[in-house]
Amino acid sequence: MTTKTKFSVDALLPREIAVKAEEAGVLKANYGPRRLLALGILAGAFIAFGAIFATTVSTGSTDYPYGISRLLSGLVFSLGLILVIIGGAELFTGNNLIIMAWANRKISTQKLLRNWFFVYIGNFVGSICVAGLLFFSGQYTFSNGAVGLSALNIANSKVSLGFIEALSLGILCNVLVCLAIWLAMSARSITDKILAVTFPITAFVAAGFEHSIANMYFIPIGIFIKKGASNAFWSQIGMSSSNFSGITFENMFVKNLLPVTIGNIIGGSLLVGAVYWALYLRNNEEQA
Repeated sequence: MTTKTKFSVDALLPREIAVKAEEAGVLKANYGPRRLLALGILAGAFIAFGAIFATTVSTGSTDYPYGISRLLSGLVFSLGLILVIIGGAELFTGNNLIIMAWANRKISTQKLLRNWFFVYIGNFVGSICVAGLLFFSGQYTFSNGAVGLSALNIANSKVSLGFIEALSLGILCNVLVCLAIWLAMSARSITDKILAVTFPITAFVAAGFEHSIANMYFIPIGIFIKKGASNAFWSQIGMSSSNFSGITFENMFVKNLLPVTIGNIIGGSLLVGAVYWALYLRNNEEQA
């Protein structure tokens, strides 16, 4: 005799989300390297699209209050994670939740690290390819170069962070990113998923937190503009490339991606994944 699965339009409860997250972690950890790379490239490109949207919308933000500018940037940046979740892709920061399956000994340390490695590389490839394509499109010259200036200012601010500052901003960022994914796992419809994702992502962007994968777009586009923009562009914005001497690949890796990635892992794996694992999946007599 078979039993029918009960249908419900209600969101999953936290314990049910934890089980779903663990099952997703096992599935993701068993993907092969080629699939992880391909899906990682997609996710990097998707996050870059959100970053392009946010950069464009924030251009000319001096015309309205800082808070409103940040709010609008955050709302449109949410496009990136919406594409990842609904379109289907592998994002390093979200995959920090695989720690739940690892903590319950459903996957090995090797499989956990393999997933993170190939997805991270794929995310970088996807992000930087979109940055290169955008540069060659000339989109940064729009509004008399104001879009490009906005991109340069964003990149410059990110390579100017101190190590502890970048680490802390990375921790805070991925707490919200992983909570966004956690909430999306509870959803029963595409509309639910979009609404669940939007507010946590808007919050991290508005607050100025640091996302390693987004920075794989934000900083390279600044580097490309700095190195390849025409004299006409620099004349339009009234500056020269020397004004942005800190925007380099070395600073991107050492001063931003290194501390931000470590922070993202701490925030997503320990402060979200490990906490929910301890609350809902860890087998002990005290669990109720």
